[in-house]
Amino acid sequence: MSHPPRQSSVVYRRRRLAALGLLAALSAVAGIAVGAGDGSRGDTNRSSADSRVAPKPVELPRGGRRIFPEFRVVAFYGAPQSRELGALGIGTPDQAVRRLEAQAKPYAKRTRPVLPALELLADVANRDPGRDGLYRTRQPSSVIRRYLAAARRAKALLVLDIQPGHADFLAETRHLDRWLREPDVGLALDPEWHTPGAVPGTVIGSVRASKVNQVARHVAAIVRENDLPEKLFVVHQFTPNMIAGKAGVVQPPGLAVTMNVDGFGDRPNKVAKYREFTHDGTRFHRGYKLFYEEDTGLMRPRSVLTLQPPPDLIVYE
Repeated sequence: MSHPPRQSSVVYRRRRLAALGLLAALSAVAGIAVGAGDGSRGDTNRSSADSRVAPKPVELPRGGRRIFPEFRVVAFYGAPQSRELGALGIGTPDQAVRRLEAQAKPYAKRTRPVLPALELLADVANRDPGRDGLYRTRQPSSVIRRYLAAARRAKALLVLDIQPGHADFLAETRHLDRWLREPDVGLALDPEWHTPGAVPGTVIGSVRASKVNQVARHVAAIVRENDLPEKLFVVHQFTPNMIAGKAGVVQPPGLAVTMNVDGFGDRPNKVAKYREFTHDGTRFHRGYKLFYEEDTGLMRPRSVLTLQPPPDLIVYE
Protein backbone atom coordinates (compact mmCIF):
# COMPACT_ATOMS: atom_id res chain seq x y z
CA MET A 1 0.00 0.00 0.00
CA SER A 2 1.16 3.53 -0.66
CA HIS A 3 1.76 5.35 2.57
CA PRO A 4 1.29 9.07 3.33
CA PRO A 5 4.14 11.52 3.80
CA ARG A 6 3.22 11.76 7.48
CA GLN A 7 5.10 8.59 8.24
CA SER A 8 6.89 6.34 5.78
CA SER A 9 6.68 2.57 6.01
CA VAL A 10 10.38 2.54 6.90
CA VAL A 11 9.77 4.78 9.92
CA TYR A 12 6.81 2.65 10.94
CA ARG A 13 8.79 -0.58 10.76
CA ARG A 14 11.68 0.98 12.70
CA ARG A 15 9.22 2.01 15.42
CA ARG A 16 7.76 -1.50 15.51
CA LEU A 17 11.27 -3.00 15.63
CA ALA A 18 12.11 -0.78 18.59
CA ALA A 19 9.03 -2.10 20.35
CA LEU A 20 10.02 -5.67 19.46
CA GLY A 21 13.49 -5.06 20.86
CA LEU A 22 11.93 -3.83 24.10
CA LEU A 23 9.76 -6.93 24.24
CA ALA A 24 12.79 -9.17 23.80
CA ALA A 25 14.56 -7.40 26.66
CA LEU A 26 11.50 -7.70 28.89
CA SER A 27 11.23 -11.37 27.96
CA ALA A 28 14.77 -12.05 29.11
CA VAL A 29 14.12 -10.36 32.46
CA ALA A 30 10.66 -11.81 33.07
CA GLY A 31 11.37 -15.26 31.68
CA ILE A 32 8.74 -15.16 28.94
CA ALA A 33 8.87 -18.40 26.99
CA VAL A 34 10.75 -18.24 23.73
CA GLY A 35 10.54 -21.99 23.24
CA ALA A 36 8.07 -24.28 24.94
CA GLY A 37 5.27 -22.92 27.12
CA ASP A 38 5.10 -23.16 30.90
CA GLY A 39 2.82 -26.19 30.78
CA SER A 40 -0.10 -24.49 32.47
CA ARG A 41 -3.54 -25.24 31.16
CA GLY A 42 -6.15 -22.89 29.80
CA ASP A 43 -9.11 -21.59 31.77
CA THR A 44 -11.03 -24.86 31.53
CA ASN A 45 -12.56 -25.23 34.99
CA ARG A 46 -16.15 -26.09 34.19
CA SER A 47 -18.63 -28.12 36.21
CA SER A 48 -19.47 -31.54 34.80
CA ALA A 49 -22.87 -31.80 33.17
CA ASP A 50 -25.38 -34.19 34.66
CA SER A 51 -24.87 -37.40 32.69
CA ARG A 52 -28.64 -37.90 32.58
CA VAL A 53 -29.22 -34.62 30.70
CA ALA A 54 -27.65 -33.83 27.34
CA PRO A 55 -25.65 -30.62 27.81
CA LYS A 56 -26.67 -27.63 25.74
CA PRO A 57 -24.11 -26.89 23.00
CA VAL A 58 -21.82 -24.08 24.11
CA GLU A 59 -22.51 -20.73 22.43
CA LEU A 60 -20.57 -17.61 21.48
CA PRO A 61 -20.18 -14.93 24.19
CA ARG A 62 -23.26 -13.02 22.94
CA GLY A 63 -25.31 -16.01 21.93
CA GLY A 64 -25.62 -18.36 18.99
CA ARG A 65 -23.00 -20.54 17.38
CA ARG A 66 -22.26 -18.66 14.15
CA ILE A 67 -20.23 -15.42 13.96
CA PHE A 68 -21.09 -14.15 10.47
CA PRO A 69 -23.45 -12.78 9.32
CA GLU A 70 -25.12 -12.67 12.72
CA PHE A 71 -22.50 -10.29 14.15
CA ARG A 72 -20.04 -7.67 12.99
CA VAL A 73 -16.77 -8.08 14.89
CA VAL A 74 -14.85 -4.98 16.06
CA ALA A 75 -11.43 -5.63 17.57
CA PHE A 76 -8.47 -3.97 19.23
CA TYR A 77 -5.03 -5.34 18.27
CA GLY A 78 -1.84 -5.29 20.33
CA ALA A 79 0.08 -6.61 23.31
CA PRO A 80 0.71 -5.29 26.83
CA GLN A 81 4.49 -5.09 26.54
CA SER A 82 4.41 -1.86 24.50
CA ARG A 83 1.77 0.64 23.34
CA GLU A 84 3.69 0.73 20.05
CA LEU A 85 2.32 -2.75 19.33
CA GLY A 86 -1.26 -1.52 19.19
CA ALA A 87 -4.33 -0.16 20.97
CA LEU A 88 -5.00 -3.32 22.96
CA GLY A 89 -1.79 -2.87 24.95
CA ILE A 90 -2.62 0.63 26.22
CA GLY A 91 -3.71 0.45 29.86
CA THR A 92 -5.07 -2.62 31.60
CA PRO A 93 -7.10 -5.21 29.69
CA ASP A 94 -10.32 -3.88 31.25
CA GLN A 95 -9.42 -0.30 30.29
CA ALA A 96 -8.77 -1.43 26.72
CA VAL A 97 -12.13 -3.21 26.70
CA ARG A 98 -13.94 -0.04 27.77
CA ARG A 99 -12.30 1.93 24.95
CA LEU A 100 -13.10 -0.86 22.51
CA GLU A 101 -16.76 -0.89 23.50
CA ALA A 102 -16.97 2.87 22.92
CA GLN A 103 -15.25 2.53 19.54
CA ALA A 104 -17.49 -0.39 18.51
CA LYS A 105 -20.80 1.22 19.45
CA PRO A 106 -21.32 3.11 16.13
CA TYR A 107 -20.95 -0.16 14.21
CA ALA A 108 -23.88 -1.81 16.00
CA LYS A 109 -27.10 -2.11 13.99
CA ARG A 110 -30.45 -3.46 15.08
CA THR A 111 -30.19 -6.20 12.48
CA ARG A 112 -26.49 -6.88 13.09
CA PRO A 113 -25.09 -6.38 16.60
CA VAL A 114 -21.42 -6.03 17.40
CA LEU A 115 -19.30 -8.81 18.87
CA PRO A 116 -16.15 -7.22 20.36
CA ALA A 117 -12.79 -9.00 20.12
CA LEU A 118 -9.36 -8.64 21.68
CA GLU A 119 -6.67 -9.55 19.14
CA LEU A 120 -3.72 -10.32 21.37
CA LEU A 121 -0.24 -10.91 19.95
CA ALA A 122 0.41 -14.42 21.22
CA ASP A 123 3.61 -14.68 19.16
CA VAL A 124 5.51 -11.42 18.66
CA ALA A 125 8.10 -11.28 15.87
CA ASN A 126 11.44 -10.20 17.27
CA ARG A 127 14.51 -8.51 15.84
CA ASP A 128 16.69 -10.77 18.01
CA PRO A 129 16.91 -14.52 17.30
CA GLY A 130 16.39 -15.66 20.87
CA ARG A 131 17.71 -18.89 22.34
CA ASP A 132 16.07 -21.04 19.66
CA GLY A 133 16.96 -18.77 16.74
CA LEU A 134 13.33 -18.37 15.64
CA TYR A 135 13.02 -14.57 15.99
CA ARG A 136 9.76 -14.66 17.92
CA THR A 137 8.67 -14.34 21.52
CA ARG A 138 5.71 -16.26 22.90
CA GLN A 139 3.38 -14.65 25.38
CA PRO A 140 3.31 -16.40 28.74
CA SER A 141 0.15 -18.22 29.73
CA SER A 142 -0.46 -15.68 32.49
CA VAL A 143 -0.87 -12.87 29.94
CA ILE A 144 -3.20 -14.88 27.69
CA ARG A 145 -5.26 -15.91 30.71
CA ARG A 146 -5.57 -12.29 31.86
CA TYR A 147 -6.86 -11.12 28.47
CA LEU A 148 -9.21 -14.08 28.18
CA ALA A 149 -10.69 -13.21 31.57
CA ALA A 150 -11.18 -9.58 30.45
CA ALA A 151 -12.78 -10.74 27.20
CA ARG A 152 -15.17 -12.97 29.11
CA ARG A 153 -16.20 -10.17 31.47
CA ALA A 154 -17.14 -8.15 28.38
CA LYS A 155 -18.73 -11.09 26.51
CA ALA A 156 -16.11 -10.66 23.81
CA LEU A 157 -13.86 -12.94 21.78
CA LEU A 158 -10.15 -13.40 22.33
CA VAL A 159 -8.21 -13.79 19.07
CA LEU A 160 -4.62 -15.02 19.34
CA ASP A 161 -2.40 -13.46 16.69
CA ILE A 162 0.73 -15.22 15.45
CA GLN A 163 3.74 -13.22 14.19
CA PRO A 164 6.01 -16.23 13.76
CA GLY A 165 9.34 -14.74 12.73
CA HIS A 166 11.27 -17.80 11.52
CA ALA A 167 8.94 -20.28 13.22
CA ASP A 168 6.31 -22.41 11.49
CA PHE A 169 2.69 -21.22 11.62
CA LEU A 170 1.36 -24.69 12.35
CA ALA A 171 3.87 -25.36 15.13
CA GLU A 172 2.98 -22.05 16.78
CA THR A 173 -0.72 -22.85 16.45
CA ARG A 174 -0.25 -26.24 18.09
CA HIS A 175 1.44 -24.46 20.98
CA LEU A 176 -1.85 -22.56 21.46
CA ASP A 177 -4.11 -25.63 21.26
CA ARG A 178 -5.10 -25.51 24.91
CA TRP A 179 -6.51 -22.03 24.35
CA LEU A 180 -8.11 -22.89 21.02
CA ARG A 181 -10.15 -25.59 22.75
CA GLU A 182 -12.00 -22.74 24.47
CA PRO A 183 -15.27 -21.70 22.76
CA ASP A 184 -14.46 -17.99 22.67
CA VAL A 185 -10.86 -18.05 21.37
CA GLY A 186 -10.00 -17.53 17.69
CA LEU A 187 -6.78 -17.31 15.68
CA ALA A 188 -5.10 -14.77 13.40
CA LEU A 189 -2.09 -15.28 11.11
CA ASP A 190 0.18 -12.29 10.43
CA PRO A 191 2.24 -13.20 7.33
CA GLU A 192 3.98 -9.80 7.26
CA TRP A 193 6.08 -11.07 10.14
CA HIS A 194 6.82 -14.53 8.68
CA THR A 195 10.33 -13.94 7.34
CA PRO A 196 12.48 -17.10 7.14
CA GLY A 197 15.97 -16.08 6.10
CA ALA A 198 15.61 -12.43 7.14
CA VAL A 199 15.25 -10.42 10.34
CA PRO A 200 11.58 -9.57 10.92
CA GLY A 201 10.85 -5.98 10.01
CA THR A 202 13.64 -5.74 7.42
CA VAL A 203 11.52 -7.40 4.71
CA ILE A 204 7.81 -7.97 4.19
CA GLY A 205 6.93 -11.57 4.91
CA SER A 206 4.44 -13.92 3.28
CA VAL A 207 2.75 -17.30 3.56
CA ARG A 208 1.60 -19.96 1.10
CA ALA A 209 -2.04 -20.98 0.88
CA SER A 210 -0.99 -24.56 1.59
CA LYS A 211 0.37 -23.51 4.99
CA VAL A 212 -2.76 -21.49 5.79
CA ASN A 213 -4.78 -24.61 4.91
CA GLN A 214 -2.75 -26.79 7.26
CA VAL A 215 -3.50 -24.41 10.11
CA ALA A 216 -7.16 -23.99 9.14
CA ARG A 217 -7.75 -27.74 9.03
CA HIS A 218 -6.02 -28.17 12.37
CA VAL A 219 -8.19 -25.53 14.05
CA ALA A 220 -11.34 -26.84 12.35
CA ALA A 221 -10.60 -30.28 13.80
CA ILE A 222 -10.46 -28.75 17.28
CA VAL A 223 -13.86 -27.15 16.67
CA ARG A 224 -15.35 -30.42 15.42
CA GLU A 225 -13.88 -32.66 18.11
CA ASN A 226 -14.99 -30.37 20.94
CA ASP A 227 -18.37 -29.35 19.46
CA LEU A 228 -17.41 -25.68 19.66
CA PRO A 229 -19.18 -22.70 18.10
CA GLU A 230 -17.70 -21.15 14.98
CA LYS A 231 -14.20 -19.72 15.39
CA LEU A 232 -12.89 -16.52 13.89
CA PHE A 233 -9.90 -17.36 11.66
CA VAL A 234 -8.13 -14.27 10.32
CA VAL A 235 -5.33 -13.84 7.79
CA HIS A 236 -3.83 -10.36 7.47
CA GLN A 237 -2.85 -9.04 4.02
CA PHE A 238 -1.56 -5.74 2.67
CA THR A 239 0.40 -6.75 -0.43
CA PRO A 240 -0.86 -8.82 -3.39
CA ASN A 241 1.78 -11.53 -2.84
CA MET A 242 1.46 -11.78 0.94
CA ILE A 243 -0.77 -14.87 0.62
CA ALA A 244 0.65 -16.93 -2.25
CA GLY A 245 -2.14 -18.84 -3.97
CA LYS A 246 -4.83 -17.01 -1.98
CA ALA A 247 -7.66 -18.41 -4.13
CA GLY A 248 -6.70 -21.88 -2.89
CA VAL A 249 -7.25 -21.11 0.79
CA VAL A 250 -9.87 -23.51 2.15
CA GLN A 251 -12.82 -22.57 4.36
CA PRO A 252 -13.50 -25.61 6.56
CA PRO A 253 -16.79 -25.93 8.43
CA GLY A 254 -16.53 -24.35 11.86
CA LEU A 255 -14.25 -21.49 10.82
CA ALA A 256 -15.20 -17.95 9.80
CA VAL A 257 -12.22 -17.49 7.45
CA THR A 258 -11.61 -13.74 7.12
CA MET A 259 -9.08 -11.91 4.96
CA ASN A 260 -8.21 -8.70 6.77
CA VAL A 261 -7.00 -5.84 4.55
CA ASP A 262 -4.08 -4.43 6.50
CA GLY A 263 -1.76 -1.47 5.98
CA PHE A 264 -1.91 2.19 6.92
CA GLY A 265 -2.27 5.23 4.71
CA ASP A 266 -4.64 7.95 3.63
CA ARG A 267 -8.25 7.24 2.85
CA PRO A 268 -8.00 7.01 -0.98
CA ASN A 269 -5.12 4.51 -0.78
CA LYS A 270 -6.76 2.40 1.92
CA VAL A 271 -10.08 2.28 0.08
CA ALA A 272 -8.33 1.38 -3.17
CA LYS A 273 -6.42 -1.42 -1.44
CA TYR A 274 -9.61 -2.75 0.14
CA ARG A 275 -11.32 -2.77 -3.24
CA GLU A 276 -8.34 -4.54 -4.85
CA PHE A 277 -8.26 -7.34 -2.29
CA THR A 278 -12.03 -7.80 -2.06
CA HIS A 279 -12.57 -7.88 -5.83
CA ASP A 280 -9.79 -10.33 -6.67
CA GLY A 281 -12.08 -13.25 -7.50
CA THR A 282 -11.93 -14.77 -4.01
CA ARG A 283 -14.86 -15.13 -1.62
CA PHE A 284 -14.02 -14.85 2.04
CA HIS A 285 -15.37 -12.89 4.95
CA ARG A 286 -13.83 -9.42 4.74
CA GLY A 287 -11.87 -7.44 7.29
CA TYR A 288 -10.50 -3.90 7.38
CA LYS A 289 -7.76 -2.54 9.64
CA LEU A 290 -7.44 1.02 10.92
CA PHE A 291 -4.43 2.61 12.60
CA TYR A 292 -4.96 5.30 15.23
CA GLU A 293 -1.43 6.68 14.87
CA GLU A 294 -0.37 5.91 11.30
CA ASP A 295 -3.52 6.53 9.23
CA THR A 296 -3.92 10.01 7.80
CA GLY A 297 -7.44 11.14 8.59
CA LEU A 298 -8.75 8.12 10.48
CA MET A 299 -11.93 6.91 8.81
CA ARG A 300 -15.09 7.19 10.89
CA PRO A 301 -17.30 4.15 11.38
CA ARG A 302 -20.00 5.43 9.04
CA SER A 303 -17.38 5.77 6.29
CA VAL A 304 -16.02 2.29 6.97
CA LEU A 305 -19.52 0.88 6.58
CA THR A 306 -19.86 2.45 3.13
CA LEU A 307 -17.05 0.23 1.83
CA GLN A 308 -18.23 -2.36 -0.68
CA PRO A 309 -18.60 -5.00 0.48
CA PRO A 310 -19.02 -3.70 4.05
CA PRO A 311 -16.41 -5.40 6.23
CA ASP A 312 -17.46 -8.18 8.61
CA LEU A 313 -14.43 -7.48 10.80
CA ILE A 314 -12.93 -4.09 11.72
CA VAL A 315 -9.61 -4.08 13.56
CA TYR A 316 -8.04 -1.05 15.27
CA GLU A 317 -4.30 -0.96 15.99
